[in-house]
Amino acid sequence: MGTTVYGPRRAALYTPNDRRGRGQTTAYGQRPAVYGTVVVVPARNEEVGILTSLNSLAKQSVRPDLIIVVVNNSTDKTEAFAARFAALWHTPRTVVLALRENPHKKAGALNYGINWLRLQVGGRLDNTVNYLLTMDADTELHPKFIERATNVVESDPGIGGVSAACYGRTGLWRSPWQRFLLGMQIIEYGRAANMRYRSDVHTMAGAGSFYRGKALQSLIDLRGKVFWEDHRNLVEDYETTLTLKECGWKVTANQLCIAYTDLMPTLRELLQQRERWVRGTVDALRRRGWTKFTWHSIATMILGLFGAAYVLGWGTTQFAALAMYGFPGQSVFWLLLAFWIIYPAVRVRNLGWKAMLVEALLIPQLVYTVVRTYWIVSSIFKSYFTRVSSWK
Repeated sequence: MGTTVYGPRRAALYTPNDRRGRGQTTAYGQRPAVYGTVVVVPARNEEVGILTSLNSLAKQSVRPDLIIVVVNNSTDKTEAFAARFAALWHTPRTVVLALRENPHKKAGALNYGINWLRLQVGGRLDNTVNYLLTMDADTELHPKFIERATNVVESDPGIGGVSAACYGRTGLWRSPWQRFLLGMQIIEYGRAANMRYRSDVHTMAGAGSFYRGKALQSLIDLRGKVFWEDHRNLVEDYETTLTLKECGWKVTANQLCIAYTDLMPTLRELLQQRERWVRGTVDALRRRGWTKFTWHSIATMILGLFGAAYVLGWGTTQFAALAMYGFPGQSVFWLLLAFWIIYPAVRVRNLGWKAMLVEALLIPQLVYTVVRTYWIVSSIFKSYFTRVSSWK
């Protein structure tokens, strides 16, 4: 392991009247927070996208006071590119930490960066760090992400975290199949982003999660670290969301806190990504069982399986009937068909008319539903019958 601090800049100390420091103090009237916002970016073999991610932080309307890049088990030039960014005079103060052997995946990298930060501020986050943002190294944040997320957290003292609304980056396709695959992911992300305005969310997004320093300190007080370190932990963001709720914090999302993330260009990579997400979620649910914080996720997964089975069953039988007998004259059929054309299209209206047209055609979504059903079923099977391998 190694730690490299690039550039001559020092972190600014904030007084109670400094707007960026927000002037927060502890219950005992101790010193104000040292940092307004700190960003931790775990990066594993991200030489292609790391500069785009870091530049999006430098362009924030409210810039972070410190960026911590944890180069995690990398074998490419991620560290060199991060160091290049840190050496620029106009960028926020940036620290690059090299973590060579980490068996705990992203959770271990995040904890390593947070522990380094704790050493700089005297051990505790609640009276030294107002907000901590974690983001993936293949993510680009909207220029007002930090400003908007700060406003959301400050609107309610009970909010412990604000999740990003994620959108897929476009223009990466090279073939008709790839265009279809990436296009369906864009629609999938957009549909989910359109719903992320609720007061309570299933999980904080790994692409961008904005935490209150006091909330993270409550996790440290509970178990000694923020993120659960275990090589079997595939979804550190979901496990942390559950633990925050169990500690009494609210987690929310905001449609205006936008993160743009990379999409999977091949079917193999898409299945690997989604199986990791879903399998990790199933693992976490099995460990905790049915509680007031997990029942909704369990019910949603079960209903999702039934819904996929219904769509596939109804869709395939109807298309087969159309091919054999033509269009029927029953009004019930036409009502159902109109519903399945209009409803999906309306749900993605925020993405524009092209997305609405694709959804209205039904067949593209039916094909993608087959793929989605596969990764859900295979993830559940793997959760029960296969082991999680650790990084070498």
